[in-house]
Order: sequence, then C-alpha cells, then structure tokens
Amino acid sequence: MRTSVFLYPWDVVGDPDAPARIADLGVQQVTLASAYHSTRALTPRHPRHRVVTAEHAAVLYPPDAARWAGHELRPYPAGDWAPGDAHGEAAAALADAGLDVHTWVILAHSSRLGAEYPTTSVVNAYGDRYPWAPCIARPAVAAYLAELAAEAAVRPGARGTELESCGWYGLAHLHAHDKIAGVGLGDAAQYLMSLCFCSVCREGYAGLGAAPDELASAVRRALGPGWAGGSAEAGWSGVEKLLGADLAAVTFDWRGGIARTVQESVVAAVRAAAGPGFQVLLHADPVPYHTGANAGVEPAHILGVADGVVLPCSGGAAGSVLSPFAEHRTASAAPRVVAANFNVVSGMGGSPATLAEDAVRARELGATELRLYHAGLASDADLTAVAAGLSQLG
Repeated sequence: MRTSVFLYPWDVVGDPDAPARIADLGVQQVTLASAYHSTRALTPRHPRHRVVTAEHAAVLYPPDAARWAGHELRPYPAGDWAPGDAHGEAAAALADAGLDVHTWVILAHSSRLGAEYPTTSVVNAYGDRYPWAPCIARPAVAAYLAELAAEAAVRPGARGTELESCGWYGLAHLHAHDKIAGVGLGDAAQYLMSLCFCSVCREGYAGLGAAPDELASAVRRALGPGWAGGSAEAGWSGVEKLLGADLAAVTFDWRGGIARTVQESVVAAVRAAAGPGFQVLLHADPVPYHTGANAGVEPAHILGVADGVVLPCSGGAAGSVLSPFAEHRTASAAPRVVAANFNVVSGMGGSPATLAEDAVRARELGATELRLYHAGLASDADLTAVAAGLSQLG
C-alpha cells in the first residue's frame, strides 16, 4: 500500500540525515506541513534542538504579498521556528531523497486569527467565543480559507495536498492547559456546544424558519441538566432527543450546507491554482455533524468533490470510519483515495508494533493507502517498528 508519513519542516531543516532516514522507512511520500496551527513539538533526533515551539498558526513559507493585498484576513508568517521558506527547503531535501512531497494544510483552526479578529470566531449559545474556531459561514472567513488553501497547498514541487480542518471547528480543541473535562459531555452535547450563534449563523437559522433567540434558548435548556453531572447522549438521535427533531434538523441543514459549499470552493481554488494532475485529499469524518480537524462530511458528496480522504483509524476506529467511504470510492470516473491514518507514536497512544496487522485490516475494510502520524515525533524504537511493519506488507 502506498504510504506517507507526516512531517514538519523543522524535522528536516538543519538535519542532513532526516531525508534518508525517512526514505529508509519504506514509504513513498511525505505529507509536509505548509500551514499549521500553534504547537509544541519534540524533535528527538535533530542535531540542533529538541523542542520546537510554534507560537501561533502560521504559514511555513513566505506568503505572497501581492496575493493578499486588499484582504483583511491574511495568513501569519512563522517566527524563528520556521524562518524563510522552511517548507521549500525541507521539500527539496526530501525530493532529493526520492520521496514525493504533498503539502499538509490546516485551514479553519487559528487562535491568533480569532484573537485579533474576534468577529470571525464561532460563538456558542451562551455567547462565549471560540477564538481557535473560525466560523466558516462568514463570507470573509470562507474567502480567506479558499485563498489560503490555494497558496499553501500549491508549493513548488508538491504533487498534491491534504487539507485538514476543512469544515466546522467546535468546542473540542487540543489546547495548552485545557480544563474543560470536568463535566463529561457526550457526543450530542459536544455538538450543541459547537453550534455557532454569530450574526451570520443567526440569520441562517432564521432563513430556515427557526428564531435564533429561541433556538439558542433551546440549546441552553437542552444542555442544562448535563452541567449537573454530564451527558451521555450520543449520535444524531441523541441530538434530537436533547434539542427536538425539528430544531436539530435546522442546525444540521444550515451547517451542512455551509460545510459543503466551503469544501467545494476550497477544492476548486486549489485545483485552479495547481492545474491538472494535482491530488487533493481532505482529512474527514463520515459523521456529517462532527467538528474538528477531521471535518464531518457526507461520504458520497466529498468523494465527488475531492480526490479522496484521509481518515483517523487508530484505536480500533477503522471499521466505523472506512466503510462509509469505501462503498462510494469507485462511484466517480477515477477511483478515489481512501487513506487510513494511524498514530505510530507510542508515547502519544500510537501502536507502531501492530502497524502491519492494522494495515491489513484497513485494506480489507476498503483503505487504498496509509498515512502515518508522525515520523518527526516518533522515537527511534517507533520508527524501527514502522519500518518492520511496512516491510511485512510488501
């Protein structure tokens, strides 16, 4: 199976041994971050550093000033964690080692954008803003995401891209010193806490027949009992139970329509910038109302828009996420990619030792490719296990 590993530019720049080390794993491709959110990352083998702190969401190359002239919202250049054209330097080194390079682009996830432009953020039913979560229903945000995707995806030498957070972001957020787990919120309550009530979304609900103030009140009433001890309701039936079927349908229709439109416009912008033969994949979740890095999508729709999907399959999730896409993979003229993404960093809950077994199971469920997270963060022992697992696959 064709396999790609995720990397950051700082895993490669300044480490002349990195490209050969990655190639020796037995992979054919690297998915290299070109636009990424804030993070603190370990670099266990780098000759010059051990920890890289990316202080804010940024592009990891010099943004084109002419492209962004006249745009209120624009990407932030990286600081000293990725100076100059860090992405370009890393991509060239990896290509010289015989590896295909695809870009890895984070879209609707930027705490700095939300902090500097508060009106761009999702606003929950209580009036709290989520600065990490741009509201994709806002025209300025949607335009920004399409422009960012076109620039960050189509970097020199890249043969394709993988777009993450291409949809709604919500309450869940891997945030430094996160303190929101004190009350357990089930899947349904997470959805209600992720609903946006900014001015644009309020107009959207009204256009579908739901008075926005009444809808917000209904959401707060639905969540009320859960604050006393948590909510275990799950699935769309759980959302309908908490909110009522009619109001739940309004939120689903509004958000689903916005997500599909944004995904279509983003993919179209990338293709227009790249030209033919450039592969466009989305990190996705087969449950349309889910939010986060793996955007909730309708499998049949997204496989008619993009060239395929990358799906989170660690921890036994392969069965639930692969099958809904596998059945639609060949519906288009060109078969779509269904890539199973496995965490291979044991210190972050991954299981590199079972990679071969997991990959075989994923292939049986319809996966056509593998993605491995994350070759830069993994220990030497993890990488040895990855190489051994891939060698067993042939």
